[in-house]
Amino acid sequence: CSVRRLEVEQGIVLALFGGLGILCQMDGLAYTSASTSAFLTQGYCLFIPLWVALVNRRWPTVKVFLSIALVLAGIGVLAEIRMHSMKLGRGEIETLIASLLFTGQILSLEHPRYAANRPMCLTVVMLLGTALVATPLACVTAPSAAAWVQAYASPAAVGFLAMITLFCTLAAFTIMNTWQHCVTATEAGLIYCAEPVFASCMALFLPEIFSHWAGISYANEQLTVRLLIGGGLITLANVLLQSRWLKRET
Repeated sequence: CSVRRLEVEQGIVLALFGGLGILCQMDGLAYTSASTSAFLTQGYCLFIPLWVALVNRRWPTVKVFLSIALVLAGIGVLAEIRMHSMKLGRGEIETLIASLLFTGQILSLEHPRYAANRPMCLTVVMLLGTALVATPLACVTAPSAAAWVQAYASPAAVGFLAMITLFCTLAAFTIMNTWQHCVTATEAGLIYCAEPVFASCMALFLPEIFSHWAGISYANEQLTVRLLIGGGLITLANVLLQSRWLKRET
């Protein structure tokens, strides 16, 4: 497609927010636990309504507050977060910065300035921009030139990369860029918090399938009370958010 100026502009903005957010999140993972990272990354479900409240000079509805509380509780259960063991070190700070950047990415998608942009053209610009953000860091951190070849030496690794590229990147971001404008940024942020629920459900059967293909030992996770409670709380939050209960009168 012939890309318009505003599509290039929005694509670059999304690439900067998303690309830098992923870099901060990945580096933060080296200095904190995966469960803590999962919990703090979803901080955008709190940052977005706070930003919207500041811009509109109006408090979020009671329904939004309840949904946020349910989501945070659900993620905390899924990630097995223990507040007494939480600390604020480099990993936690970087993960919070990543969450703030993801907040900017979500908010940028609903900006009225870009309402006429076409999702497919926008997505192409955004993904190319993200690659430009990430490539220099990959070059700097690679231990040697041979590492680039070694990373793609395994057919299984190439297969996993293809799946991540096609389904988790191209398909996911195309859907996000196409349909997010149909809901508010606050609703989008809370819906995106369902990610750990889907991940936990897929972990019940995908690891064994992948392990057979890759020739590694990777057992399926088990259905636990923690998954049912955490997933139930996040699901309840999204059902509540879309319901007419506690709807603010206009």
